[in-house]
Amino acid sequence: MTVHVLSEQNTILNRFLAQIRDKRIQQDSMRFRRNMERVGEITAYEISKTLHYTTQVVETPLGEAAVEMIDDQIVLATVLRAGLPYHQGFLNFFDDAQNAFVSAYRKSTKDGKFTVKVEYISCGSLEDKTLLLVDPMLATGSSLVLTYEALCQKGGMPLHTHVASVIASEQGLDYAMKHMPRQTTTIWVAAVDEELTSRAYIVPGIGDAGDLAYGEKI
Repeated sequence: MTVHVLSEQNTILNRFLAQIRDKRIQQDSMRFRRNMERVGEITAYEISKTLHYTTQVVETPLGEAAVEMIDDQIVLATVLRAGLPYHQGFLNFFDDAQNAFVSAYRKSTKDGKFTVKVEYISCGSLEDKTLLLVDPMLATGSSLVLTYEALCQKGGMPLHTHVASVIASEQGLDYAMKHMPRQTTTIWVAAVDEELTSRAYIVPGIGDAGDLAYGEKI
């Protein structure tokens, strides 16, 4: 399984990542959403380099030109609601992709622990397709794996899965690497943080991505 950490390169992505983390800039929810979208666009571009291509001929006003076009049938999946701005960045580039959506939530217990519940899935066929599973935060990794399993149960097995997150914890990354199919999964993250709190918040992280994008929930 290959893991790409994009912030290890000198790239404009690091500027957008810094603004996503900055607690002052976070107060502007529109800017936060746009920066999440930008990171999605950059990650989509990097993923596009690894896809399969075939040559197609297009007619110009003066002749014909051969162009390399993506051959993969892409399904772009995300988890509501936090994943929506990040998902939009991918959709800006893979604008002809099919889309899938999963509603999942944490069900907490009195001792502060929680389980992840998948509540709703909207998904077409994944058979013989390339799945891009995008979720901004890869904390424990359990919700990601449950989401993947729920999608496969609904739509069948994809040929290959690209997992993309803005920030991952070391623990979540390790969990995903152990529980996702090793031969058919590639992981893309903008940054990896070391600490994960007892309530599964990544530190330094960014806080709650859904609340920052759309307002606090009750």
